Amino acid sequence: MRYIVIGAGAVGGAIGGRLAESGHQVVLVARGAHAQAMRADGLRLDTPDASLHLRVPVVEGPEEVELTPDDVLLLAVKVQDSVAALNAWAHRPVAGGGTAGERLPLLCAQNGVAGERLALRRFRRVFAVCLWLPAQYLTPGRVLAPCAPLTGMLHIGNYPGTGDGRLDEATLRPIADALERSRFLARLTPEVSRWKYAKLLGNLANALEAVGGRIAEDERLAQVYGRVRAEGEATLRAAGISWVSPEEEQALRAGRMDEQELPGGEGSVNSSWQSLRRGTGSIEADYLNGEIVLLGRLHGVATPWNETLQRLANTFAAEGRAPGSLPVPELIAEADHA
Repeated sequence: MRYIVIGAGAVGGAIGGRLAESGHQVVLVARGAHAQAMRADGLRLDTPDASLHLRVPVVEGPEEVELTPDDVLLLAVKVQDSVAALNAWAHRPVAGGGTAGERLPLLCAQNGVAGERLALRRFRRVFAVCLWLPAQYLTPGRVLAPCAPLTGMLHIGNYPGTGDGRLDEATLRPIADALERSRFLARLTPEVSRWKYAKLLGNLANALEAVGGRIAEDERLAQVYGRVRAEGEATLRAAGISWVSPEEEQALRAGRMDEQELPGGEGSVNSSWQSLRRGTGSIEADYLNGEIVLLGRLHGVATPWNETLQRLANTFAAEGRAPGSLPVPELIAEADHA
């Protein structure tokens, strides 16, 4: 198998780098300065154990790749960038006939729960991935993966579920085995959606920290997150959606993923914070807090805290404001007004 990582930023760079390190064929898809840096000097993947310099093929788009039936596509762009990426890759020809959308497996390694549905409009063989993978991409050519002994944990399953609990073992087992050999826990599960909705509730903090600062450093922010999460849980219950408990999540992570400070890193910063830090002009809040807002509107649940964070995060991204720069009293006043 060859793994084509569409979006070789923090998550994609960490997964692609670890797969390449363990001897698997990998192609990294990136753009601009990041692609240029990796082409010139390779991918630098910093971990608690080593600073790896990996010479991996790098392309900027599907026109630079000859697809084969043995390819696996790993979609690791932010969800707000999914449509452009999916449109670019779905209609590419595969050797022997057919297109990528018709023939190749696509794994959505993304936050939120909307990516798979977007992909299914364009790809027949879509698989959901729930990510526990702290990583940072702040400098072109360099990705930090600060957890050990495992770099991350991935729950993988069919999308949509088959209803009878069956998994496409023929497709997924070799992928999971490759990830297991590459310092990941890769669990195949027919209940991947429960893990993804649990992760979504945790990711509701992304916008909060991106605009207001680290929750661990301010008790007021911790209290705000409690309200934000309570809205999320009430909305999921109204929609009849179940999720894995925090205790079950923690029991699985314990002793397997210890996050460590790495030289040149900026502490424990989430993906939305990193988007503001890099000045990308976009942020994933529409598919994190916005998912709760959407479900709330569909099922009659008020979500003022999530609506406020969605709006503020998008404003920060559009205006190029620095992460964590909104005073906490102003943030609370905004939500109270909503």
